[in-house]
Amino acid sequence: MSKQERYSTKSNPQKPTVLVIGSTGQVGRLLVKELVQNSKVSVRITSRRKEDVERLREQGVDAVYLDLDNPETFALALAGVNRAFLSTGYTVAMLFQSKVFVDAAYKAGLEHIVHLGVFADWDCTALHFTWHQLVERYIESSGIGWTHLHPAMFMENLLGFLAPKDDLLTVYWEKQRMGWVAASDIAAVAADVLTEGPRKHHGKNYWMSTEALDGPEVAAILSEVTGRTINCKMTGADDAKALFSSLMEHWYAISCVELMRQVSDGRMASHCSVRNDVPSIITRPALTLREWAKQHWNQLFAAAQGAGPSGGTLEARDVGPGNR
Repeated sequence: MSKQERYSTKSNPQKPTVLVIGSTGQVGRLLVKELVQNSKVSVRITSRRKEDVERLREQGVDAVYLDLDNPETFALALAGVNRAFLSTGYTVAMLFQSKVFVDAAYKAGLEHIVHLGVFADWDCTALHFTWHQLVERYIESSGIGWTHLHPAMFMENLLGFLAPKDDLLTVYWEKQRMGWVAASDIAAVAADVLTEGPRKHHGKNYWMSTEALDGPEVAAILSEVTGRTINCKMTGADDAKALFSSLMEHWYAISCVELMRQVSDGRMASHCSVRNDVPSIITRPALTLREWAKQHWNQLFAAAQGAGPSGGTLEARDVGPGNR
């Protein structure tokens, strides 16, 4: 099948169907909310939990069971789909998952894959960054239209493993600056790319590091927004080992520690820079950290005073017909 044939949507030329993989993740949740408000596409979300799929279906949501570790679940999930957002889990299994999904997508006649990758130079040596780059090369060789998204550090990590606890923000890249981007901006870019499709976005890499700040600069912004005095502890990769080992599978934890080491010693200098394609896609400025922090000031305030970060789960109200 030629690229031209793939770019002519199969089931409904006026309203292509978009499959969102990772619809309960930080970006995936926000992407679903963006897409269901868009009359130009139909949205199909995925879950590896059958009970969640059944619950959402009962409320009128196009939800499908898809387990990235089980390729037998791919064919039904891809039936009638034109475009897909691919976001894998934080494990080395992403290599297997991505390869077999791309193969299934090719067989299903998919026209466009939008892949959520990483912000890195082509010759980087951080482990999981190289995994993403291998996935990207495989997608590019598949014959399917492709677009790669390259976000820097998510601002949302300041509500998670980087949350300021007891008025102390701890960063693990010493005195270096870090590039930052809001997950909502990543989702907005992904939504526009998936809506407009491969005719406009095939073969494009979009970079999203919208602001570069060091630890004390981040702490100063959080202090201003929350009205608290938040200090910053600048430490390095060795101090990150216990943290990452408690959050991630073994090889991904090793990779994140190595990333902190390479940012600290300058080998990942690009990760500390600004490269901002967000306004060129969504035609509005990207959020600054200060703007993002004002949107989340209550969560940041709670974390700073010791209450800890809060989370959430995907609900039918987020993706129901009433939001279309």
